[in-house]
Amino acid sequence: MSRLRAAGLAAALLSLAACGDGGSGAAGPTAGAGGGAAGGGGSASTATCDWVAARSGNPYAVEVPTPPEEVPAEGTAALQVGTSLGDLTLTLDRAGAPCAAASMLHLAGQGFFDGSACHREVDSEGLQVLQCGDPTGTGAGGPTYAFPTDVDGDETYPRGTVAMANSGQGLDGSQFFLVWGDSLLPPDYTVVGTVDDAGLAVLDQVAANGNDGSLDPSPGGGAPTVPVTLTSVAPAP
Repeated sequence: MSRLRAAGLAAALLSLAACGDGGSGAAGPTAGAGGGAAGGGGSASTATCDWVAARSGNPYAVEVPTPPEEVPAEGTAALQVGTSLGDLTLTLDRAGAPCAAASMLHLAGQGFFDGSACHREVDSEGLQVLQCGDPTGTGAGGPTYAFPTDVDGDETYPRGTVAMANSGQGLDGSQFFLVWGDSLLPPDYTVVGTVDDAGLAVLDQVAANGNDGSLDPSPGGGAPTVPVTLTSVAPAP
């Protein structure tokens, strides 16, 4: 796929994020933090995250306390996710994305995601994702805090990747996308983990059902034709 095509797909993802997540009004993330290799403080096994206030005036922002400033920065942690189409497990990379992993675990522990709709599915060539994480289900919601995007320079987002969506302002919030087909995008998104095989089977169902095209031609895709609801999201015991 050409870089021009990839840039267009990235713009589509960014455009939706601009609808409004917590910090910058993204369809996924909107936040601001440091940590781990991104440059936060802490020891070799912890990172210091800089949680900042999300964009003010967003009527879709949901009040929630910030996570602890110092978070684990080694190993992995699991999120158990129940959906209306089946259960899945997300393995979060605390070493590679400590602040994003800590935020997702924190929000899950607050019941932040429970009952929320995955608001966007995209099945374009080179961009095959399901976007979730907005508790309002509008694509404009998120938490009242944000943290900086942490990228690794890789333009390939393979099947099974979990990454934070954003509005292109260098901030993440609560929205994330689950990659069901290898996608090529600029390295502008925090890769926070992976989906298990059961989750990939769920995503394949979503892909087969398609979307309503309500967001075509820009930013692309639309609401899943068969609604997908996160019935419960909780840290694994």
